[in-house]
Amino acid sequence: MNNDAILLESVKTHRARLRGAFLIGELAERRDVNDNVRRLIGSMVLAAVICAGCVGTSFVLNAINAQATQSSTSTTSGSTSESTGATAK
Repeated sequence: MNNDAILLESVKTHRARLRGAFLIGELAERRDVNDNVRRLIGSMVLAAVICAGCVGTSFVLNAINAQATQSSTSTTSGSTSESTGATAK
């Protein structure tokens, strides 16, 4: 019984290896799972850095735009208050 189980398991393993070689290719040509996991993690880190750069750029441009709008509004309101003050005299 033990010899038969060993023989059946050996044949099963041999067939699985043949099937894998036929579908995927030789063992030397196959990629390890670690390679793909490293690529996935690297891609996620790169995407996070790009997203952070976009958010930072948007924040800086928004702050510059708000400062420019505020300074132009204060300049406009300051000149109108001076002109109304001059007419009141």
